[in-house]
Amino acid sequence: MNTKPKSDCRYDLVSLGEIMLRLDPGDGRIATARTFRAWEGGGEYNVARGLRRCFGLDTAVVTALVDNPVGRLLEDLILQGGVDTRHLRWLPFDGIGHAARNPLNFTERGFGVRAALGCSDRAHSACSLLCAGDIDWERIFGREGVRWFHTGGIFAALSETTPDVVVEAMDCARRHGTVVSYDLNYRPSLWKRIGGSARAVEVNRRIAPLVDVMLGNEEDFTQALGFAVDGLDEHCSKLDPRNFERMIRDVLATFPNLAVVATTLRNAHSATLNDWGAVCFTGGHLYRAPLRERLEILDRVGGGDSFASGLIYGFLQGREPQWCVDCGAAHGALAMTTPGDTSMATLAEVERVMRGGTARVQR
Repeated sequence: MNTKPKSDCRYDLVSLGEIMLRLDPGDGRIATARTFRAWEGGGEYNVARGLRRCFGLDTAVVTALVDNPVGRLLEDLILQGGVDTRHLRWLPFDGIGHAARNPLNFTERGFGVRAALGCSDRAHSACSLLCAGDIDWERIFGREGVRWFHTGGIFAALSETTPDVVVEAMDCARRHGTVVSYDLNYRPSLWKRIGGSARAVEVNRRIAPLVDVMLGNEEDFTQALGFAVDGLDEHCSKLDPRNFERMIRDVLATFPNLAVVATTLRNAHSATLNDWGAVCFTGGHLYRAPLRERLEILDRVGGGDSFASGLIYGFLQGREPQWCVDCGAAHGALAMTTPGDTSMATLAEVERVMRGGTARVQR
């Protein structure tokens, strides 16, 4: 993976995507909660924040918010994460959120046989109103300089106009030698009103020829890109990497522009016990992270995003693919041990987990 030198770029990574206010009922349930803890989160943003807070890289986010107290709360949370907000687009508040609003995401973590549950309230969000021409991509990729650009299928599903923004951004990034990654991140709730999986495949197959690094899990590659994974039952419980290798070869045959295809592997025994692994295919070889069986989960949301940020960090540092996929899998595992969408891990903790370190107390 050839990346631009840091000396030529203001940012190591810029992400494009929606950021929601996550309201977390803690150990309780959404329907019976009386208090919520507030976090920020969003699939594309979580990658930028993980690279900034865990790995110490310079990152920025391109998004849109409504200028009211909720939007300013989200801005404050983003600033706490260290992500540059200069490319945040503010829309005026009309008093009730009729023209545009800030999105909410209610998420309960699940426990045992009770699965994690998300309930989004995000229609007509400021970010979903973005159109081609709204963002000065030439300034970002041409004058400021970016080593890596990341976006994904959540943003692309927000409206009829957001896929055009993705294509416009990727075209500009590629002209300026920026590596482009895309996380399929299929969300049935976003696609069902505009054509479901068939529409997701149509949109993502338009975007895929502009991508260098394609990310996802087994459902993403099937429902959002139209490739079957052999040997998986309806619960996605068979994690044989050989099945993914066959699928990845099919993806590469269709989209030979892809330099890297990477996927997480998960089998949920319960909400709090998951098998967790990852594979990465690049340069004609498949690289496998160790499968962590029955990994204890506190909050599973954001695990895939943290895998992506760890993998990207490795490539930006010029590390070998095996190191990159091991770093991503370790970072994703650690991110699921803390509440909220975003990583609270440190690079030292990631490296310790990569070495096979135990959970023995550190004093």
